[in-house]
Amino acid sequence: MKTIMNKKPQLALCALAVGAALSVGAQVQAQETQEAKEGKLERIQVTARKTTENLQEVPIAVTSIGAAELREKGISVITEIQQFSPNTTLQTSRGTNSTLTAFIRGVGQQDPLWGYEPGVGIYIDDVYMARPQGAVLDLIDVERIEVLRGPQGTLYGKNTIGGAIKYVTKEMTGGTEFNAEATVGSYAQRDIKLTGQLPVIDDKLYVGFGFADLNRDGFGEYLQSALPNQDRENYNKDLWAARFDVEFRASDDLFVKFNYDKTKDTSNAKGGYRLLPSLLTNAPVPDSVYDSYTSLPTSNLVELEGYSFMVRYDYNDAFQFKYIASHREGYSPTNIDFDNTALDIFDVPAEYSDENSTHELQMNYVGESVNVVSGLYIYDGESCGNFDAILGFLGRAAFGTPGLTREVTGCNNSESTAVYAQATFQMTDELSMTAGGRYTDEEKTAIVNNGLVFANVYPSSGWIPGYTRPDGQLVPTVLGSDLSGDGVLDAPKSQDWSRFTPRLGIEYQANENTMLFASFSQGFKSGTFNPRATINEEGVNPEIVDSYEVGVKADLTDNLRTNVTLFSLDHKDRQYVGFGEGNSATDLQQVLRNVAATSAKGVEAEVTFVATDDLTFNLAYGYIDEKINKNNSIPPLIGLANTPKSTMNMSANYVIDSDMGTFVLNAGYYHRSDYLLFETSNLLEQDAYGLVNVSVNWESQDGDWYASLHGKNLTDEEYLVGGYDFVGIADDGSYLPGLGGDLTLIGYYGDPRTVHLTVGYRF
Repeated sequence: MKTIMNKKPQLALCALAVGAALSVGAQVQAQETQEAKEGKLERIQVTARKTTENLQEVPIAVTSIGAAELREKGISVITEIQQFSPNTTLQTSRGTNSTLTAFIRGVGQQDPLWGYEPGVGIYIDDVYMARPQGAVLDLIDVERIEVLRGPQGTLYGKNTIGGAIKYVTKEMTGGTEFNAEATVGSYAQRDIKLTGQLPVIDDKLYVGFGFADLNRDGFGEYLQSALPNQDRENYNKDLWAARFDVEFRASDDLFVKFNYDKTKDTSNAKGGYRLLPSLLTNAPVPDSVYDSYTSLPTSNLVELEGYSFMVRYDYNDAFQFKYIASHREGYSPTNIDFDNTALDIFDVPAEYSDENSTHELQMNYVGESVNVVSGLYIYDGESCGNFDAILGFLGRAAFGTPGLTREVTGCNNSESTAVYAQATFQMTDELSMTAGGRYTDEEKTAIVNNGLVFANVYPSSGWIPGYTRPDGQLVPTVLGSDLSGDGVLDAPKSQDWSRFTPRLGIEYQANENTMLFASFSQGFKSGTFNPRATINEEGVNPEIVDSYEVGVKADLTDNLRTNVTLFSLDHKDRQYVGFGEGNSATDLQQVLRNVAATSAKGVEAEVTFVATDDLTFNLAYGYIDEKINKNNSIPPLIGLANTPKSTMNMSANYVIDSDMGTFVLNAGYYHRSDYLLFETSNLLEQDAYGLVNVSVNWESQDGDWYASLHGKNLTDEEYLVGGYDFVGIADDGSYLPGLGGDLTLIGYYGDPRTVHLTVGYRF
């Protein structure tokens, strides 16, 4: 059983991505690489603690990848960042093209359904992106991407128990700039990206813009479809994104920034690969892992839109005040064929919608012996959705009805207020202490309507949550109050949670180039309600992570940097949806409870060696060892999902200066050991694998023209990044039909070998 899943099958994203660093100017690139060209280590600035600091002076485990490195390695989507950050998993989730599955140090969230909270926070210029839908997103003009590992509950709040990922965009330089870029590549890739900025009032008011149109044919196709005349490409890409920025420097002390962005992704829904032959159809297991079958429309849509407003005021050399406001909306109708056959065995058309607003007021202080970061944060968000689990074949066979649909809809609303402060006290020239805390108060309200309809129905059929369907059938309210019994919601389910999350650390500057640190930090993932509730159950309590770290950041010489962190964490009150007492793969009653606790310990090391003025080597290594301490889940936990015991990246960068311009050669090897796709099942387990990536970059002497050639996954490895396992196991180890009456064991795979060429011009 396990052997079938581990090997490459023998039986025969698109994400929202707007290429990072589209207009990395010659001046910016020179600033980032000058130290390396002189045979010295680069000084890296980060904002991991909400203030600008040298990476080597920040006492947390953080990976920073700057714009020049993103461009040189051809990194275009966030999922590729996992290759450069130890103990990190960033993958496109299952049957959708834009939903992010994120785990850091074994902590994250597998299920992206509304109501569930992520375990890794995504931030765009310190603005929280609340939902995983649409989170596979790289913004235009990215200055750097930071990966903060470990709980970030003090400064970043709830839902960062695994860590946080920060997009940091560039502030404008003040001059007139324009960048045009075109890319062609494998699978008919054809991208156009335009960015620029223009001063409206010299040294005062600037506007900037960005636009990207990204297209690629599918890695595979839908071999069979119940619907004629539809696009049968699978794993294709078809999206556009735009961004508009305004910056106003009213004075040397006052800076104002407004930005607006919108993305529309019409890539096809992603079909999975059947790892087992169907019992109910005669279609064979496909020859390619990127081929599939479907009985649903292949159409898919993700629309994201948002704006943010920031005011920064330097009161004097010591005090800085900052106000950040944001509003974001998302809408995503999608068609997920769980069984991936041309029959309606197990189809799940769904709609997701969300809307949230945030306000944050910061006060930062820098003194001779103490630095303080503090603030007030307010979040108001609504996440809604509906899905129809269509089991039409089962309905006709077992009940003689036109079909069978489990119809679920609901909303989960959250209002959250938090205050936080973190201070670093300089006790001696070498010794400092950091202490901080955050208090969060949150109220959630939720409604779930869940019922069976003996017909095949779809979200687009006009059904309104809480009311009788147009066909006369009532889908009852099961979570919330329906006092009249008429299906109309009288009052939603409501519950409050509050939590104080502390951080305490000590730092010792052994010498000018070596810092030792130790810390304790705590984070929590919000309490919530079961979005699939079949009974009027209570909400579950927050998940808690306590983390301990000991580390060293050392520039041992002018050309050798070694950053090492040892960590240990306890993950308590883990939230799981489990089956009812029947413990059956066909059981529809699922309840959400705090039923598990795990712990982990490990090491993370990042090493940079500048061998010569032209040659640099990098190593990133992570190891994690987990333990299950409490295991009341049904089915029980058997390990951590999406968490290999070890990850490693080795790369080399070589610079050649010539009369034709500057060439940068980059080669890397990324390795992941074996890992489970789900914590409660070993039916989908990926063997260890490695990816080989090679890039050649060129820039003209005056810096206006540039080009790059990137080859990724050159050995064409096939590796699982998602799946569905709705099958049972008999006593003799054979497979039994699961929900829908078929053997539904499905895999989704990472990108195959691709090569692409980019040519750009900037002035």
